[in-house]
Amino acid sequence: MKKASWIVLCVLGVLFLTVSLISTGIAYSSSSDWPIGPSSLLKVEAAFPGAGQALRGVRGTSAAFAAGYAVLWLTVVLGPYRRGESWAWWGLLGASLVLASIILLRVPLVGITGGVPAAIYPLVLALIGLLLDLGRVRGAR
Repeated sequence: MKKASWIVLCVLGVLFLTVSLISTGIAYSSSSDWPIGPSSLLKVEAAFPGAGQALRGVRGTSAAFAAGYAVLWLTVVLGPYRRGESWAWWGLLGASLVLASIILLRVPLVGITGGVPAAIYPLVLALIGLLLDLGRVRGAR
């Protein structure tokens, strides 16, 4: 189960990195358009010149942080976690919970549910991967 655990977590890290690079491409492509609430990037840009450029910058910065998170995630999974160090299990769990919590705060604080799958799916996959090697934490006590 230990091998399955780090493989699942590695796949999740590769997915994080892939999605962040796709989002980077969308952000920095001048021809791309994406939904923004009931509107779209191009409609917002038409109504408020310069806003589209700012939104592209925000998306690019978000994608950069996601890519950095993915690289750090993969470094922990392929290094200390794969070697069996129990602190890495807790670190990955903590990172997953913080990521999901901050994304899910949009529901009560902003009143939107868009993007909730971006919190739930990675959290579920991370929990599956971590639970496959729960013995690591039990054995450390």
